[in-house]
Amino acid sequence: MDFVDEVQLDVQGGNGGNGCVSFRREKYVPKGGPDGGDGGRGGDVILKTENRLTTLFDLRHRKRVRAKNGQHGQGKNRHGKSGEPAVIPVPPGTLVFDRITDECLGDLKAGDTVVAACGGKGGKGNARFATATMQAPDFCQEGRPGEFRSLRLELKLLADAGLVGLPNAGKSTLLSALSAARPKIADYPFTTLVPNLGIVTAGDYQQFVLADIPGLIEGAHAGRGLGDRFLRHIERTRILVFLIESGSENPDAVYNTLIGELNLFDSTMLLKPRIIVLTKADLLTEEDRKGLPKSIAGQECVLISCITREGLPELKNRLARVLEMNNHV
Repeated sequence: MDFVDEVQLDVQGGNGGNGCVSFRREKYVPKGGPDGGDGGRGGDVILKTENRLTTLFDLRHRKRVRAKNGQHGQGKNRHGKSGEPAVIPVPPGTLVFDRITDECLGDLKAGDTVVAACGGKGGKGNARFATATMQAPDFCQEGRPGEFRSLRLELKLLADAGLVGLPNAGKSTLLSALSAARPKIADYPFTTLVPNLGIVTAGDYQQFVLADIPGLIEGAHAGRGLGDRFLRHIERTRILVFLIESGSENPDAVYNTLIGELNLFDSTMLLKPRIIVLTKADLLTEEDRKGLPKSIAGQECVLISCITREGLPELKNRLARVLEMNNHV
């Protein structure tokens, strides 16, 4: 299944049913009064989160969604049935925007719902208009049309920790080593074309969600490479894990490039806690290891190898500790 994180969708609430003009007709009742019933209310269009969904793929080819109309009123004071709502399942982390006004209608977390388009009110039957001075009204009210909206849905993944790094830094390999996720892994740049999620278990009870974001390059904030299309998925993570190849000639420069792109995209992301990881330790010689930096930007580095599993328990425990310390974020 393709990863789809942005779709456009037109939604239309159901029309309200018309009221009814009717008069009581019974044997031995020559002058029966008005008994026209009200029309039913049109159905709403509702967006509802479903935890099983991780993408907007199911909406990719749906251009328009319309709820059912309310039924018309009938004689003998029978009111029309309200229209059925149209419920659209979306993944948690979906942002709902009005395409015309750019207003944010909802930021949907797990269990949330939002009414995207309201159904129209049903019209009143003539029985509603009877008064002491107008005992036989011969008119009714038409139902109101349902609300129309043109929507833009954006998905921002909800994860506890996000892996950030240049292409081929080892993000997908680390995700597969720490979780049951099986992203595509290869020895060429931009292997990861879509974000991937994995659940990591630390200890007997603690679990957290780790996100593998496609590789960043200089100019990503302006759309270079895979660009800012995927940078927004890092916004929802609670902590950032920077992956730098241990064999890089200048790890500090790589780190500064990554920090610079995040800052240019959204400076508030630099307020998140960070963990710096040096990857591919299995490719290092003993001489190489002596030249590795102990810290970058004043922060201690974790040296790992997904092949030999060196440093993975330490990294997993550090992730768990940082998340526990920042569980209010």
